[in-house]
Amino acid sequence: ALPLAPDNRRVLCASPAYLALHGTPQSPADLGAHQSLRFVLGDSLHGRWRFTSADGETVAVDVTGSRVADDGGLVREWAVAGLGLAYKSRLDVADDLASGRLVALLPGWLGEPAPLHWMSVGRHHITPALRRLAESIRRHCEAL
Repeated sequence: ALPLAPDNRRVLCASPAYLALHGTPQSPADLGAHQSLRFVLGDSLHGRWRFTSADGETVAVDVTGSRVADDGGLVREWAVAGLGLAYKSRLDVADDLASGRLVALLPGWLGEPAPLHWMSVGRHHITPALRRLAESIRRHCEAL
């Protein structure tokens, strides 16, 4: 595996329209009062969101909501449409955050790690051209 974005993390986010209607959570404890857009990872529902404070305290919050998908792109679309809070890879929502379609929440808390790697069957399959491509993708991820 070649690391492309080893420091990528999940970010809690919502649309400005959702926040205007429902308010902005100030801490992980506030998430229970919000509609969470959950997704399925593998065979399990990702319904426990973890955050780490600046002083290293880790908090796990069981979230609820009426929408569940096995497609991360759909969860992102729901968030942009103002249907709830999303807990997405920062890479997945970088353009939405930059454009203002989504707003990053809980600035004092770090989301879960969500590293991105280039996977290969074996080292002999990683040619110099693929290494250059992976390096280009890594630089692009860093820019996001």
